[in-house]
Amino acid sequence: MQFDPALAAQQAFSRADAHHELGTDWDEAVEAEATFSSTAGSTARAAYEQLLSLAARYPQAQFYQAFCIFITWQQVTEETIAHHFQTGVRLCEAYLGSRDSRDPQDTADVTELYGSFRDGLGLNEEDEIQVEFQRDTPKGGD
Repeated sequence: MQFDPALAAQQAFSRADAHHELGTDWDEAVEAEATFSSTAGSTARAAYEQLLSLAARYPQAQFYQAFCIFITWQQVTEETIAHHFQTGVRLCEAYLGSRDSRDPQDTADVTELYGSFRDGLGLNEEDEIQVEFQRDTPKGGD
Protein backbone atom coordinates (compact mmCIF):
# COMPACT_ATOMS: atom_id res chain seq x y z
CA MET A 1 0.00 0.00 0.00
CA GLN A 2 1.35 3.41 -0.97
CA PHE A 3 -0.15 5.22 2.05
CA ASP A 4 -1.02 4.66 5.71
CA PRO A 5 -4.81 4.19 6.03
CA ALA A 6 -4.76 5.09 9.75
CA LEU A 7 -3.05 8.39 9.05
CA ALA A 8 -5.35 9.04 6.07
CA ALA A 9 -8.34 8.36 8.34
CA GLN A 10 -7.14 10.95 10.86
CA GLN A 11 -6.63 13.53 8.14
CA ALA A 12 -10.01 12.86 6.52
CA PHE A 13 -11.73 13.07 9.92
CA SER A 14 -10.10 16.46 10.57
CA ARG A 15 -11.19 17.74 7.16
CA ALA A 16 -14.73 16.49 7.79
CA ASP A 17 -14.71 18.60 10.95
CA ALA A 18 -13.27 21.65 9.19
CA HIS A 19 -15.99 21.43 6.53
CA HIS A 20 -18.77 20.85 9.09
CA GLU A 21 -19.89 17.81 7.12
CA LEU A 22 -21.94 16.20 9.88
CA GLY A 23 -23.55 19.31 11.33
CA THR A 24 -25.17 18.62 14.67
CA ASP A 25 -24.10 14.95 14.57
CA TRP A 26 -20.42 15.86 14.81
CA ASP A 27 -20.23 15.31 18.58
CA GLU A 28 -21.60 11.79 18.13
CA ALA A 29 -18.92 11.11 15.51
CA VAL A 30 -16.15 12.43 17.79
CA GLU A 31 -17.30 10.22 20.64
CA ALA A 32 -17.61 7.12 18.43
CA GLU A 33 -14.23 7.78 16.80
CA ALA A 34 -12.56 8.14 20.21
CA THR A 35 -14.05 4.81 21.29
CA PHE A 36 -13.09 3.15 18.01
CA SER A 37 -9.51 4.42 18.22
CA SER A 38 -8.90 3.59 21.86
CA THR A 39 -10.51 0.18 22.27
CA ALA A 40 -10.65 -3.21 20.59
CA GLY A 41 -13.05 -6.09 20.22
CA SER A 42 -16.80 -5.72 20.44
CA THR A 43 -16.64 -2.18 21.86
CA ALA A 44 -14.55 -0.95 18.92
CA ARG A 45 -16.77 -2.80 16.48
CA ALA A 46 -19.91 -1.15 17.93
CA ALA A 47 -18.24 2.27 17.58
CA TYR A 48 -17.26 1.40 14.01
CA GLU A 49 -20.86 0.47 13.19
CA GLN A 50 -22.01 3.76 14.74
CA LEU A 51 -19.55 5.67 12.52
CA LEU A 52 -20.88 3.84 9.46
CA SER A 53 -24.43 4.64 10.51
CA LEU A 54 -23.54 8.33 10.45
CA ALA A 55 -22.00 7.88 7.01
CA ALA A 56 -25.29 6.48 5.73
CA ARG A 57 -27.03 9.66 6.89
CA TYR A 58 -24.49 11.90 5.14
CA PRO A 59 -23.71 10.32 1.73
CA GLN A 60 -22.43 13.65 0.33
CA ALA A 61 -19.92 14.18 3.17
CA GLN A 62 -16.86 13.43 1.05
CA PHE A 63 -14.21 13.62 3.76
CA TYR A 64 -16.28 11.66 6.24
CA GLN A 65 -17.01 9.02 3.59
CA ALA A 66 -13.27 8.70 2.90
CA PHE A 67 -12.67 8.43 6.66
CA CYS A 68 -15.12 5.52 6.84
CA ILE A 69 -13.38 3.74 3.99
CA PHE A 70 -10.01 4.12 5.69
CA ILE A 71 -11.31 2.82 9.04
CA THR A 72 -12.96 -0.08 7.25
CA TRP A 73 -9.47 -1.13 6.18
CA GLN A 74 -8.47 -0.92 9.86
CA GLN A 75 -11.42 -3.22 10.63
CA VAL A 76 -10.20 -5.64 7.98
CA THR A 77 -6.79 -5.81 9.64
CA GLU A 78 -8.39 -6.23 13.07
CA GLU A 79 -11.00 -8.80 12.02
CA THR A 80 -10.41 -10.33 8.59
CA ILE A 81 -13.91 -11.38 7.59
CA ALA A 82 -15.76 -11.13 4.29
CA HIS A 83 -18.29 -8.68 5.75
CA HIS A 84 -15.63 -6.00 6.21
CA PHE A 85 -14.27 -6.52 2.70
CA GLN A 86 -17.80 -6.29 1.31
CA THR A 87 -18.45 -3.12 3.30
CA GLY A 88 -15.22 -1.67 1.94
CA VAL A 89 -16.18 -2.48 -1.65
CA ARG A 90 -19.64 -0.94 -1.16
CA LEU A 91 -18.25 2.24 0.42
CA CYS A 92 -15.56 2.61 -2.25
CA GLU A 93 -18.04 2.13 -5.09
CA ALA A 94 -20.34 4.77 -3.62
CA TYR A 95 -17.43 7.17 -3.11
CA LEU A 96 -15.88 6.62 -6.54
CA GLY A 97 -19.25 6.60 -8.29
CA SER A 98 -20.29 9.98 -6.93
CA ARG A 99 -20.44 12.83 -9.39
CA ASP A 100 -19.41 15.29 -6.69
CA SER A 101 -15.93 16.76 -6.79
CA ARG A 102 -13.62 14.69 -4.59
CA ASP A 103 -10.24 15.33 -3.04
CA PRO A 104 -7.62 13.97 -5.50
CA GLN A 105 -5.44 12.35 -2.82
CA ASP A 106 -8.39 10.72 -1.07
CA THR A 107 -9.64 9.50 -4.44
CA ALA A 108 -6.26 7.92 -5.23
CA ASP A 109 -6.13 6.28 -1.79
CA VAL A 110 -9.73 5.05 -2.01
CA THR A 111 -9.04 3.64 -5.47
CA GLU A 112 -6.06 1.72 -4.09
CA LEU A 113 -8.10 0.39 -1.18
CA TYR A 114 -10.90 -0.56 -3.55
CA GLY A 115 -8.51 -2.95 -5.28
CA SER A 116 -7.41 -4.34 -1.93
CA PHE A 117 -10.98 -4.91 -0.75
CA ARG A 118 -11.75 -6.65 -4.05
CA ASP A 119 -8.59 -8.75 -3.72
CA GLY A 120 -9.69 -9.80 -0.24
CA LEU A 121 -12.92 -11.13 -1.71
CA GLY A 122 -11.13 -12.82 -4.60
CA LEU A 123 -12.88 -10.58 -7.12
CA ASN A 124 -9.75 -9.43 -8.94
CA GLU A 125 -8.58 -13.04 -9.21
CA GLU A 126 -11.89 -13.89 -10.83
CA ASP A 127 -11.42 -11.03 -13.28
CA GLU A 128 -7.95 -12.36 -14.19
CA ILE A 129 -9.40 -15.84 -14.74
CA GLN A 130 -12.10 -14.37 -16.96
CA VAL A 131 -9.49 -12.47 -18.99
CA GLU A 132 -7.45 -15.65 -19.40
CA PHE A 133 -10.56 -17.58 -20.39
CA GLN A 134 -11.52 -14.96 -22.95
CA ARG A 135 -7.98 -14.94 -24.35
CA ASP A 136 -8.05 -18.75 -24.73
CA THR A 137 -11.57 -18.90 -26.19
CA PRO A 138 -11.53 -19.34 -29.97
CA LYS A 139 -13.01 -16.42 -31.86
CA GLY A 140 -15.24 -16.90 -34.87
CA GLY A 141 -16.47 -20.14 -36.35
CA ASP A 142 -14.72 -23.49 -36.78
